[in-house]
Amino acid sequence: MMRGMGNMQGMMKQVQKMQKEMAEAKETLDAQVFEAEAGNGLVKITMTGEKKVTNIEIKPDVLDPEDPEMVQDLVLDATNKVIEKIDAETERVMGKYAKAIPGL
Repeated sequence: MMRGMGNMQGMMKQVQKMQKEMAEAKETLDAQVFEAEAGNGLVKITMTGEKKVTNIEIKPDVLDPEDPEMVQDLVLDATNKVIEKIDAETERVMGKYAKAIPGL
């Protein structure tokens, strides 16, 4: 019976270590900067790993008062691209922790 207790303590230490590693990985990921462009660089969106927009660059060449929808489309496209990058990196970094836990 004591043998089982030792295994349980060891498992708890491993879980605590993994929780600490996950928190550190998430913190690093949240601070990371991601960028994406649309329209061959006419619009560029910058976000943090927390999906907070930190910058939007729109080249003057794309500003056409007769066609505001084009700018809207480019902003949407760049925003969706940068979110996809963040999601892919989050899965790459954090996914290994989910795989380490049976049943997830």
